Amino acid sequence: MIIEIGIVAGEIWHYLDQHGEATLSSLAKGIDKDRDNVLMSLGWLAREGHVILVKVDNDYRISLRKDA
Repeated sequence: MIIEIGIVAGEIWHYLDQHGEATLSSLAKGIDKDRDNVLMSLGWLAREGHVILVKVDNDYRISLRKDA
């Protein structure tokens, strides 16, 4: 499972690098991954300080940290 989380984290990184800021729902659809895997991978990226998450209504906006 840890390998899958790392792979999805890489896909998230590339998606955000190409598309800029995204909502959690659009990100999961954009990389065509299960929402649970996306959440675990975002947790990994957030813990390492690579992404910024901001809660907006019932969703989150996610962007790459520019100084990471």
